[in-house]
Amino acid sequence: MKKSMTVVAALALAAAPGWAYKLVEHAKPVTVAKSVLTVTPAIDWNRAQSRPGRNAEAWTLDGLPLNEVTFYGGIAGDQTLFKEVDKKNKPLPRFAANMLATDVAQLFEQSYRIAGGSTLFQIDGIEPARFADNPGFRFRYSFALQGDEVKRQGEAAGAIVGGRLYLIAYEAPVIHYFDRNLADYRALVATATIPGPSVKVS
Repeated sequence: MKKSMTVVAALALAAAPGWAYKLVEHAKPVTVAKSVLTVTPAIDWNRAQSRPGRNAEAWTLDGLPLNEVTFYGGIAGDQTLFKEVDKKNKPLPRFAANMLATDVAQLFEQSYRIAGGSTLFQIDGIEPARFADNPGFRFRYSFALQGDEVKRQGEAAGAIVGGRLYLIAYEAPVIHYFDRNLADYRALVATATIPGPSVKVS
């Protein structure tokens, strides 16, 4: 079996050789993705030192190919989720503040298809949900990367607050890992906070 790799892991590997992580200690509030989005993990996580996007970062428990949580913090209008790799030939879709939840899910799907060569990608369901004490949404998705036989499942939760997109996504191989750490991801999302509009993003 080939070594599996997610979209975020592939982008991180392209930016820096090897895997480099920094410990995120439990029970301590931490701001993520160069934004005001804050979470308080109940368990220790490992933060990847290479960012998949300007306002994004990835955490893992066992290594990015096995499980990962990706934070997208305060994505502004006309901004992409991931770093542009081939803007001329394969431009990534861009966020707009007037997007609906279904539009965000489509933005997410298109970004994965282009950035990671995810030819097999499906949104499995979308529903309203509270996120950081704001009206938001949650959706499930499944995918496989081109040339990778590992089937993956994911769940994402987020909201558009002050015209910016805040999103936390979790994904892992369907076999063993996804169900094992789903509760850890949901516990992390439940701690998410976004300060009021008076707080500026640096």
